[in-house]
Amino acid sequence: MTWLVAGLGNPGPRYVWTRHNVGFMVADELARRAGERFTAPRGMHAEVATTRIGAAGIGVPGGEALLIVKPRTFMNDSGRAVGPLAEYHRVAPDHVIVVHDELDLDPGRIRLKAGGGGNGHNGLRSVRAHLGTGGFLRVRLGIGRPPGHRAGADHVLGRVPRGEREDLAVTVGRAADAVEAIITAGLGAAQNRYND
Repeated sequence: MTWLVAGLGNPGPRYVWTRHNVGFMVADELARRAGERFTAPRGMHAEVATTRIGAAGIGVPGGEALLIVKPRTFMNDSGRAVGPLAEYHRVAPDHVIVVHDELDLDPGRIRLKAGGGGNGHNGLRSVRAHLGTGGFLRVRLGIGRPPGHRAGADHVLGRVPRGEREDLAVTVGRAADAVEAIITAGLGAAQNRYND
């Protein structure tokens, strides 16, 4: 069975290090661990790194096929990338893992879950619409609510301050570990280890 991990974000240098792009950061970390580069398959609105994952780890021969995906659409249209790739590779929704930012979690916290609504997240809403179900898996990375009266959009599209990037890199690494654990150990075991 093939797995598809979609890290959500916005393409282009303008959005590098923004809070909305933590999903891209996790996808980049998984591809780095696998020793794979992203390519842009013809006719798909995404960059994809293809590898395998199993008990021996990611990027090791054997195990199950794994597609690591970064949509080339903007966040609100993420489903235009995820849906067609899942259909083409015959990936069942319960084998799709979406990694995204979460305003309702404090920075550094991670939550894993199966199913659910969009919770105001337009990227999730788009993926749900294009898969035809909300029954995919989610890895939620906390970015916290903006301080004071700052608008949520300004917060998610704001760059992470340099002084916080080291902590963010640790969280991204833990989230990548959590993705691997979901695939190799199952969602329940991964939740027990990484939900905080």
